[in-house]
Amino acid sequence: MVAPVEPGFAHLKNWRTLTKLRTDPARATQLLRALLVLTNLEVDR
Repeated sequence: MVAPVEPGFAHLKNWRTLTKLRTDPARATQLLRALLVLTNLEVDR
């Protein structure tokens, strides 16, 4: 069984931008949450 967010997290690993992210951890969390929502919307199409 696959958790609903697992495909989104797998897709986020392909984002090269995230490997060079240098910011406040709280801001990075907000950014990752937004990217995960957008990625899940794209995967669900």
